[in-house]
Amino acid sequence: MELLDEETLKILQNAFKAFDTDNSVLTDDIGTILEMLGHKLDDQSLKTLIRTHDPRRTGKLNFEQFCALAGVYVDIEEDQDAIREELREAFLLYDKERLGYLTTEVLRDILHELDDKISDEDLDMMIDEIDADGSGTVDFEEFMEVMTG
Repeated sequence: MELLDEETLKILQNAFKAFDTDNSVLTDDIGTILEMLGHKLDDQSLKTLIRTHDPRRTGKLNFEQFCALAGVYVDIEEDQDAIREELREAFLLYDKERLGYLTTEVLRDILHELDDKISDEDLDMMIDEIDADGSGTVDFEEFMEVMTG
């Protein structure tokens, strides 16, 4: 496996964690992950790529296999406008009705996906902090604050 720079590795770790099941990601999720990284592959290219990195067809990739597959699809964006646009696209994945906000329940699900070991109490505290006005919704600016720290 080629050496990845620190920023690429961090991006891959976050993507992996978001879809991690038992220290692996399902190959069924690879297309979605690559889309989140800004690359949409046609079905045949995706199948070929997955077969290359999962030759035994286990349906799962460990972190090293995942990095080998997805590392070439990470574009390091220094530009804040580009980061904002990527986060907007991620936001819109969850704001399916294009209402301009996510419910705190949807945000709770996202945060739980990112860290399935987080307690309900910690989630409640995070949601209360994020939804300071108590509206039960999170707009894009609040979402961006959560995702960028």
